[in-house]
Amino acid sequence: MEAFKPSGSRDVADDAAQNADAPTGSMGSGVAAGDLLTTDVMIEGFAQQIALRLYRPAGASGLPILLYFHGGGFVRGTLDDADVAARNLSTRLPALVVSVGYSLAPKYPFPAAPEDAYRAALWSMTLGRAFGGDAKRVVAAGHDAGGQIANVLAFIGRDRGDVRLVAQALFAPMLDPSLTRLGDERRLGSDITAGECAACYRAYLPDAAQRVHPYAAPLESMRLAGLPPTLIVTAQNDVLHIEAEKYASRLIDAGVRTQVVRYPRISHAQIANYEAALSEAVRFFKGCFEAGA
Repeated sequence: MEAFKPSGSRDVADDAAQNADAPTGSMGSGVAAGDLLTTDVMIEGFAQQIALRLYRPAGASGLPILLYFHGGGFVRGTLDDADVAARNLSTRLPALVVSVGYSLAPKYPFPAAPEDAYRAALWSMTLGRAFGGDAKRVVAAGHDAGGQIANVLAFIGRDRGDVRLVAQALFAPMLDPSLTRLGDERRLGSDITAGECAACYRAYLPDAAQRVHPYAAPLESMRLAGLPPTLIVTAQNDVLHIEAEKYASRLIDAGVRTQVVRYPRISHAQIANYEAALSEAVRFFKGCFEAGA
């Protein structure tokens, strides 16, 4: 299958496949791992306290703030699952990466996760300076359900006017609860199935009316203008790559600067920590920072 090529996208060669008020929080102790420090923080979320894990190069200041959201289909996932990507991005941008342990369904269904993301963003913009962060340069990234949450944070920030993202990077995001744009899992050799996606959405969106809400179904939104520059990373062996690339087309039509990269012979799970994909996100974010300088 040929790579999707909207305006602003770049092809991936096969050799690449080798490669409210800001809440306060309680701060844990920093732990050095080489030149990278990590700190665990608890803050008030939408329905419960949530954990943040901060990554930052030792001694650095004026760092962009990158909010990162792990995958897991809205029902699974931990801060540990995000560790590889968070460390990579913090080291190579470099950045203050705030990995967000958002609330999970079915115990905490929509809108808990995106509202947790919003509270994490406010906390980071208010208190991130103590960890070397620059509140004027905030970006977001996420994988799978975390890709949707990162994107919805951009919606919320635009609509409420107090969280301005410079850019966002979405890795194999879940964007369409209707599941009408999924690829053929057998032909693609996908590591996730339509049935698994449907079960996740049922847990996250128990009320059918929620499944067309723009904060739960970005692909159905009629208001995409004003979103930040967006990188969409997809995997060839993933049923979700079609909906993600369709979303990229819609962003472009809305005038949003958008770049799309699809990686061959890579699965949905692999793309989260895939070195070439993370490198692409670093390049994209740096370009956006330079454009805004």
